[in-house]
Amino acid sequence: MRNSEPDSVSAPLSEHIHAAIADAGGWVSFDRFMAMALYAPGLGYYSNSLRKFGLMPASGSDFVTAPELSPLFGRAVANQVAQALQVTGTSQVFEFGAGSGALAEQMIDALDAVAPGLLQAYTIIDLSGTLRERQAARLARFGDRVRWATRWPEAMHGVVVGNEVLDAMPVQLLHFDGEQWLERGVASHHDALGAPGFVYEDRPTELRPPLEAPYVPGTVTEIHLQAEGFIRSLAAHLVQGAAFFIDYGFPEAEYYLPQRHMGTLMCHRLHMADDRPLEAVGEKDITAHINFTGIALAAQEAGMDVIGYTSQARFLVNCGVAPMVEAADLAGRAMAQKLLTEHEMGELFKVIGLAPAGALPDPIGFMAGDRTHRL
Repeated sequence: MRNSEPDSVSAPLSEHIHAAIADAGGWVSFDRFMAMALYAPGLGYYSNSLRKFGLMPASGSDFVTAPELSPLFGRAVANQVAQALQVTGTSQVFEFGAGSGALAEQMIDALDAVAPGLLQAYTIIDLSGTLRERQAARLARFGDRVRWATRWPEAMHGVVVGNEVLDAMPVQLLHFDGEQWLERGVASHHDALGAPGFVYEDRPTELRPPLEAPYVPGTVTEIHLQAEGFIRSLAAHLVQGAAFFIDYGFPEAEYYLPQRHMGTLMCHRLHMADDRPLEAVGEKDITAHINFTGIALAAQEAGMDVIGYTSQARFLVNCGVAPMVEAADLAGRAMAQKLLTEHEMGELFKVIGLAPAGALPDPIGFMAGDRTHRL
């Protein structure tokens, strides 16, 4: 189990957020709360030293991502990256939010094996200093080909990869009370014993979900202005190359279905999920599913092409994972199946490909089962 010391993480972070709420007049929007809970320097979930990634809760980790499940994930993705590097005439990979460094390690090894000399530089853009230290230790054998940045490179020539990075970008919460839309924010609160905490508080807003739908009273949902802004920034910096983002989510018409009236916001701690982001701040992840239609529109409005959209399972199969699975031992096949089966990660996770206009026709990851028309 995790050797958690709440006073070393949650208490000072709570004080920081309470102070920010007071400075803002007693209320902050949920996206600002989420940004502090996840990224406040030295205190937020992705900035503190608590372990995040691992297969089992006994390791003290909170969740597992595809590269930790199976090295075949990175090897398959590398086939798409190799094609994109070759077609666009570039030699760099940029990974946003590299986590444990597992995906970087798998892809560099695979690229060196299938196309020696193709990859000249691998740049990780990550806000977390503690994760960067772990990545550096894991990737030390690749020498100075691996580098780190904390801000956008001025001009990017290469292939961009992001696995479970969009879902960790702060979202705004909207609440429909049956008559009007309200923005759900966070205020400070003291319980009956005087202990400080946080509470939701709704305020009138002009914000709306992007889809007109028969929303039921009590609906709470998310809008993804920061993730869409990130995509517009990508378009401004990616001069030559392509980008691939892998995450859980839906197209807009599915995201805002009436049966999803409680939204998708979720927390992860010790491999258990809950919907209480105002508790144990800094000690658990906070995420929301992605509205891939919004991502696609933001890209197109910024001048990029959507070069493909499909399920993770279909993308990995297109990239040649099947013979890799067949060649693996029994344990390896079992773990790889979690990446592919519909009730695990195969269907819930999607892959979207983006590129400067005309840059990458016919990417192999979308050659069969492309769902761009459903966005």
